[in-house]
Amino acid sequence: MGHTVRKMFAGSAIAAIAVLGVAACSDDSSSSGSSSGSSAAQSTAAGASTSAQQGKLVAEVPNLTGKSSAVKLDPGFTDALTTLKLTPGTVGSATLEDGSLIFPITGGNVKYYQPGSIQPYVQGIINHEGSGFSLSSADTKVELKNFTIDPGTSKLMGDVFANGQEAAKQAVIFDLDGSTLKPLQTNPDGTAVLEGTKVNISETAAGLLNKTFKTDAVKPGLLVGIAKITINTK
Repeated sequence: MGHTVRKMFAGSAIAAIAVLGVAACSDDSSSSGSSSGSSAAQSTAAGASTSAQQGKLVAEVPNLTGKSSAVKLDPGFTDALTTLKLTPGTVGSATLEDGSLIFPITGGNVKYYQPGSIQPYVQGIINHEGSGFSLSSADTKVELKNFTIDPGTSKLMGDVFANGQEAAKQAVIFDLDGSTLKPLQTNPDGTAVLEGTKVNISETAAGLLNKTFKTDAVKPGLLVGIAKITINTK
């Protein structure tokens, strides 16, 4: 492919991985929601119970049945891949469309609470089995696939393979920043859209890529792109 197409594809490949559930993540920050607060000794379970009572559930999909997670690639990320001289590719059912890497959703569940009523206000698990992306140099090929998005922890995990050998299982590949997440959008066709989460390279992924490709160009926190997740609500 030409230089321009290759550059876009490369960025898309990695960014898309995060795209998936990434868009469904909520703000990492948290607030007490009460002037009295709770003591430092209060148990996590008790705190979670209190939050659950305060949270106002807006929408819930107990069994996700399809649609996709996508990441619109940031130019800074695609430039970094070009500098590394890596050849990207899709794995399994993943696709690249209009500068976004798209991964089909294969299962999971999602709860969306009224923002501010509970933290995190997007909770659940979003699975993307059988898809991913690859990055190749002259003698090395890395595949990242089978992504799992956990909005509650703002993490995106995946399996990592180097030259066909499993290097890590469900490692944290991307950190998700939901502080820019837009309100839930529902559509007449029975779908719902969560868009706006920033997808950043995790410390684990940066270390892995730098070690594998013998570079120091990949920095933790590098913005990969903006995520958009579309789910069926029926």
